[in-house]
Amino acid sequence: MTIRLKMIPLSRKHAWSRRVFVGLLACAAAVASGCATSSGKHYTHQTMPTQMLAVKRDNAQTLELANLARASNHSDVIDRGDVIEVSISAGLDEKDTVVLPVRVNEQGIAQIPEIGPVPLAGLEPEAAEATIVAACIEQQLYQRPTVTVTMKRQRMNRVMVTGAVKKPDWYELPRGRSDLLAAIVAAGGLDEDAGTNVEIRNPRRSRSGRSTPVASGTQRSIDTVGHSSLLPTEGSTVSADNEFDASVLPVSAGNGMESIKVDLVSATKTGSGGYIVEDGGVVRVEKRDPEPLHVIGLVRKPDRYDFPIAEDLRVTDAIALAGGTSLSLADKIFVVRRVPQSSETAVIQVSLRQAKRNSQANLRLEPGDVVSVENTPATALYEAINVVRFNVGASLPLAGGGVF
Repeated sequence: MTIRLKMIPLSRKHAWSRRVFVGLLACAAAVASGCATSSGKHYTHQTMPTQMLAVKRDNAQTLELANLARASNHSDVIDRGDVIEVSISAGLDEKDTVVLPVRVNEQGIAQIPEIGPVPLAGLEPEAAEATIVAACIEQQLYQRPTVTVTMKRQRMNRVMVTGAVKKPDWYELPRGRSDLLAAIVAAGGLDEDAGTNVEIRNPRRSRSGRSTPVASGTQRSIDTVGHSSLLPTEGSTVSADNEFDASVLPVSAGNGMESIKVDLVSATKTGSGGYIVEDGGVVRVEKRDPEPLHVIGLVRKPDRYDFPIAEDLRVTDAIALAGGTSLSLADKIFVVRRVPQSSETAVIQVSLRQAKRNSQANLRLEPGDVVSVENTPATALYEAINVVRFNVGASLPLAGGGVF
């Protein structure tokens, strides 16, 4: 049986199809006149100011942290709190040899029996031996003594490692190896959400060279991620979400801490070590928790997507996350981004065709961006023709009185 289609003029019954067609054409004209706009300043990838550019996101997991090792740690230099062994020999007989364990006090003085106070802090063992010999001769205890100084136990620095490390906690590090690398290693290494910025806060040293004691409590500071945070002190605890419970601790105002900011990318590339962590110091590793990315408009799966922690994301990547564009003609993309140091937003216009061909046009995104694939006169007209074609075609009556 052959079905013949009979084209008939549109009657009142089908006047709504004509109205739909005319209305959609009007919408396309409105788009052409600029109705699809957004508040805020408008830029292109070529005209956007430097401060609006997204920062490249480095992966902290790929950094060679071994390059942070100190070239020379001077671990044999005597310091306050160290325990040394002093051997004084006045002759060849072992009976003429005296072995004395001595602790260097907080003033840098070693109280040696029968000899008295001898300043040894800051001296290497050879220099300390000469200083003790001079003290023996000055007090006429020995004429030509043989002195040997041996390091028995170095003072331990108690430091806090917090932020994006696997085991944030207090750790004891030997004074001669109390640096940034040792602190990160003691805490189990960097966590998966670690950033590349580290803040080291050390007790401020007094004019005598000694560290100012750390007051009990916490001090408020601004970390490298831009959030107000509380620096923990000894005795504070770590909660399950890697934050310190400071609710029961008093807040100490101005406890004399000095801050050092370290960019791990630059530091590992240049091999610049020597980042000392003093007794009572705090190492805070940046923890990345990026805001999600929103992809809307003419895409197959408009939604909110997690922003990768340690990877760059560009416009074409965002479109791919959303399943691609829903119309092949879609080309106009708006990237809505917050203006730095402001509550306003700006719009950066990107061409999808150019982004596929030119890496500079393929704009790097940052957390919190909104990527909107916009309607244009071409896409609006294309949709209008498809809608009318479907409605009109579905409404055409068959020769036998049915509807095709």
